[in-house]
Amino acid sequence: MAVIVNHPDLWKSALPAPGRDANKYHRGYVGIYAAPQLTGATRLAASACSRIGAGLVSVVAPANGDIYRCSLPADIMVQSTGPTKMDVGLGGSGGISQQHHEELLAATNLKARIFDADGLPAQNLFAQLDINCILTPHFGEFERIFGAIEADHISAAQRAAVVCGAIVVLKSADTVIASPDGQLVCNNHASPYLAKAGTGDVLAGLIAGLVAQNMPHFQACCAAVWIHGEAAIQIGPGLVASDIADRIPGILADLLA
Repeated sequence: MAVIVNHPDLWKSALPAPGRDANKYHRGYVGIYAAPQLTGATRLAASACSRIGAGLVSVVAPANGDIYRCSLPADIMVQSTGPTKMDVGLGGSGGISQQHHEELLAATNLKARIFDADGLPAQNLFAQLDINCILTPHFGEFERIFGAIEADHISAAQRAAVVCGAIVVLKSADTVIASPDGQLVCNNHASPYLAKAGTGDVLAGLIAGLVAQNMPHFQACCAAVWIHGEAAIQIGPGLVASDIADRIPGILADLLA
């Protein structure tokens, strides 16, 4: 099993940068299904998605819409239904309604579908996944769906990607990005201060924002994980999840220079 260590050399050339004639639709439209109760998780994902460069971000909130409108940055829209021009769907950060979960599973026309936390599909739903899907579990969520990790989380992530037919981003101190086609990358560029509520929601938003801009899915996952870790290294002690998005412009500027 060949395991590659995550590094910008693997994906930096694919980082999206808008052309002079680009408009917001060229940079992709992400719809994020709102958590019914844990609204902060959705807000973290949406803010990160916008900050990493998605052209448009909408939070789909048929209920509690006013909470989102009052608390989200002004550039993020709130809609009662999924936008018709949506390129990428993200669901599960903080929770997801049954209706929205079914909608995301059925949206096979999208450029990418990202399933996080409570949105992660059970094994009996794997037939509705494909190579354009990305699953972002932590260890507990992974074991709930795929079974015990035991000693080797790298091999476990690789097997899970093959079983579900989607890219799996298994979050830990050494996050593993595994694709069903055999690509396998391990990330050790991170900080222990990421062990904090909400940081996984930020990562899901970063992945969605990069994929929306046409970055290849596997490279987008690797880039998002590395950038997420770099932001945490820069922030250090006292990190809270909402700090991460503010570090993204500086990190992107260095990577794109």
